[in-house]
Amino acid sequence: MPTPPTSLTSPDTADEPLLSAEPGARSDAALHWRQWIGLGIVLLGVVAAFAQVWAWIANQPVVLGALWGGLAAALATALGTLPVMLSQRLSERTQDTLFGFGAGVMLAACSFSLIIPGIQAARAGGAGAWGAGGTVGAAILLGGLVLLLMERLLPHEHFIKGVEGAQASRTLRRTWLFVFAIGLHNLPEGLAIGVAYAGGDALRASALATGIAIQDVPEGLVVAVALLAAGYRRSLAVGLGMASGLVEPVGAVLGAAVVSYSASLLPWGLGFAAGAMLFVISHEIIPESHRKGHEAWATGGLMVGFVIMMLLDTALG
Repeated sequence: MPTPPTSLTSPDTADEPLLSAEPGARSDAALHWRQWIGLGIVLLGVVAAFAQVWAWIANQPVVLGALWGGLAAALATALGTLPVMLSQRLSERTQDTLFGFGAGVMLAACSFSLIIPGIQAARAGGAGAWGAGGTVGAAILLGGLVLLLMERLLPHEHFIKGVEGAQASRTLRRTWLFVFAIGLHNLPEGLAIGVAYAGGDALRASALATGIAIQDVPEGLVVAVALLAAGYRRSLAVGLGMASGLVEPVGAVLGAAVVSYSASLLPWGLGFAAGAMLFVISHEIIPESHRKGHEAWATGGLMVGFVIMMLLDTALG
């Protein structure tokens, strides 16, 4: 009796899916391992680069001092976010008062810790009265211009004004847009700390770092509260608020490293940091603190913050 054709072909056809699946499974496993190996190589490269940077910073006392000052400001920002884990929100009047307080601290820091020392440094370098003022004035305008260009080119999202920056990057997740906006806000503070330490007056630099750290506590709280009000989870709002302060030690190291390279850059560095901070104060903080009808509270907070920073600078510096 002839054997049915299916009995001869069925084992082969049954094996075909298994045989064809094995190469695909092996290729997927190989790709998976290659991805992990690539990630490990990248992590090792990051660790090695970080070790080299840390070795360089450890041998630069000025840059190391700026790093510690920036880290203190970052820690203050992180501490300010913690109450959000316990409380749902702040009143709008309290937020506006804290915004004003931060603006006052930054205004006094610009005046007493950056602009006046910048003019003094230019005079010490041989510039006349008009030359010193012109140098610092040009640096102030340059700092504001750079912040303006960064705001125009870097995609970011303010809590109130919405998405700004490059049109082509509107597909970025809102979380990253908020992070970019916070980075733009905190970068001038870090630069100011670094440039102040590069100026050689440790007491004045410490006073500036202390003042910025003081205003970073309510700033971290306001950032976390605003993120929570924007619809983010409580843990994510606190995490992003803490992470926002990490821009400051980076800016501090950058500012100290650049200005330490040449003493002639000190007036320019101080003026640049002041201009960047003035841009943030006028362009973001004051308008935000006045838009809800709490101008008197915001102005009171500004004046208190200005006086506290002035006392810190004149007493310690």
